[in-house]
Amino acid sequence: MAELSENVLTGRLGPEPSRLVATSVFWLHHGTRLRGGGVTYLNQYVLVRVGEVFGACAFESGELDPSVCHSASGSTLQTLLKSESSPLRTAALDAYLAHLRPHHAVGEAEEVLLPAGTPEVRASARDAAIAEILEVDPGKKVGLIGVVNPLVAAIRSRGAECLPCDLTLRETHWGDPVARSMSGVLDEADAIVATGMTVGNGSFDEILRRCRQRDIPLVVYAQSASAVARAFVGHGVSAVSAEPFPFSQFSAQPTSLYRYRADARAGVSA
Repeated sequence: MAELSENVLTGRLGPEPSRLVATSVFWLHHGTRLRGGGVTYLNQYVLVRVGEVFGACAFESGELDPSVCHSASGSTLQTLLKSESSPLRTAALDAYLAHLRPHHAVGEAEEVLLPAGTPEVRASARDAAIAEILEVDPGKKVGLIGVVNPLVAAIRSRGAECLPCDLTLRETHWGDPVARSMSGVLDEADAIVATGMTVGNGSFDEILRRCRQRDIPLVVYAQSASAVARAFVGHGVSAVSAEPFPFSQFSAQPTSLYRYRADARAGVSA
């Protein structure tokens, strides 16, 4: 991540970030409890808008407050990329990379249109789209860093064993214990599926390093840092499901996510 940020700051990838202005910075906080669910998910995001694109990063409670909207809106991306706040830096980096190559304009991206409908309908379509890039063989162990219950089910439906890990959830929908530390999961799994939030909280570098070291597939499902995760496809990341803002939970109308694959088959080989 440090090298990617440095390449952006020095203008090696495109326009110097001092020439790009974050017109708007958003602080978003929402809760979700789907029908029949027993867990209320609380999510916070910081969004950075540059032209037609948004950079995004989820963050933990207390990391940012709404004053960031006033202090950061109108700043250059260079300023935001040097912020003391990791989520704000990540959102700015995501905005830069999305501005450079918008998801909707990238030839190798496979667009998946999520249908209009209720939160349950849209969440189901989103999770199904993610699950389709999880081609795993029966008997394999898949580490899930950032637990989403439908992905637990999708992994198991393919005959694989799910090793869930999350900073806040203590058990899955079915009562399975969820590890808080990802160290053991990274050692044991035959493949890793991670959320884009790992980019903002600083754990992505270690996940990427261990997957490269062990030569195992890494799939990222990203609302947070979707353009950042895309930058590592073919360089340690096997596939990405990128969902730029507006995220599926913020609209009842059709929205798109974009899938990227390093190879024709991103998954666990026998």
